[in-house]
Amino acid sequence: MDHSSLAQRLGRYLPLAEPERDALATLEESERSLPRGGVLCAEHAPTREIYVVRKGWLYSSTLLSDGNRQILGLHLPGELAGDAALPWEKAPFAITAATDAVVRVIDKTALRSLLTHQPRIGALLLALVQIERMAIADRLASLGRTSAKSRVAALLIDVLRRLRAGGSDVAGGLVLPLTQEEIGDATGLTAVHVNRMMRQLTDEGLIGRSNGRVRVMDEARLAGVANHIDRYAAIDLSWVPPAI
Repeated sequence: MDHSSLAQRLGRYLPLAEPERDALATLEESERSLPRGGVLCAEHAPTREIYVVRKGWLYSSTLLSDGNRQILGLHLPGELAGDAALPWEKAPFAITAATDAVVRVIDKTALRSLLTHQPRIGALLLALVQIERMAIADRLASLGRTSAKSRVAALLIDVLRRLRAGGSDVAGGLVLPLTQEEIGDATGLTAVHVNRMMRQLTDEGLIGRSNGRVRVMDEARLAGVANHIDRYAAIDLSWVPPAI
């Protein structure tokens, strides 16, 4: 297996020592491929793994009592998936492939050795978890207190900036693989409403759409409409301990 996807991600925030990179490479013991729509982990199923997204997009979701699905979060290349389920023996949500995807698999018990021998990696993972936690809080505020246009704008600007933070080239736009129904499940809107908001953002010159690709035409204005705060812009890691 080639280089560690997690090491590549963490190394964007802080230079990693060779033993740290070796430990992360050992952690990612196996790789799993899924087709679009494939379920990586079912809701309420026993869970002993977390994942690093190697290729493609995935999303976490839960099925509500009325039968509707709520998409809780997206998992993009280089990001973790399933880490929020670490405290439980059964998965509190499902993880589904939004595109054809490849993930690296990490057994939960293997984290014990990593955190014992590489505490700086543990600190970095803690920082990433807190960034994700704050992003979820931002989404809750968006879903509860903003307009339909703001919700769709928030999803687009969030994806753009997360892909950029992960090293993807988004200058020419991004391929948005989510269906309008999936965007609706993530924003609390109907597919018809999503379509209307996408047209409105296009008509206002905030985004451009062509051949399945979305290009952000005015990032500052789109972020303003979304009430979006870039949580990746200024990360303080001065508290992280030095490498052993």
